[in-house]
Amino acid sequence: MEIVKNGKMDSIKGPEDWFTGMVRIDPLFGKREETKGAGALVTFEPGARTAWHTHPAGQTLIVQSGVGWVQREGGPIEEIHPGDVVWFEANEKHWHGASPNKAMSHIAIQEEVDGEVVTWMEKVSEEQYSKNG
Repeated sequence: MEIVKNGKMDSIKGPEDWFTGMVRIDPLFGKREETKGAGALVTFEPGARTAWHTHPAGQTLIVQSGVGWVQREGGPIEEIHPGDVVWFEANEKHWHGASPNKAMSHIAIQEEVDGEVVTWMEKVSEEQYSKNG
C-alpha cells in the first residue's frame, strides 16, 4: 500500500501550447510499471479551456466543482456540472474547459498506449468557444 500525501506533488500551470486561459494541473497519480493509467485534478478559470486533442485509449472526466463545457468534433457544446462523468472514446477529437463566467475543476483519467497519452491539436478559437446555445 502507498498513501500519497496531499502536497507531495506540486501544482503546475497548464502549458500555453495546450490551453487557453489560466489552468492549474494538480497531479493525483501517475502511471506505474504495472499500470497504464494516470490522473490529475485540472482547474480551469472562467473561459479557460484545452486545445482540441485526442487520447489513444479515451479519457474520463469526473467534474468536481463549477460549471464546464465539453465538445466532441462535430457535436454541440454541452454543459457539465459537479458529479457528471464524461467519457471520450479512443481517438475522439474533443476539448473541455470552464464556462465563460464560472470556473470548473475535474479529475481527468487517461491511459497510455504504446508510450502515447495525448495528441494535442489546434486551439479552440474564440468563435468556436462562443457558439454555445
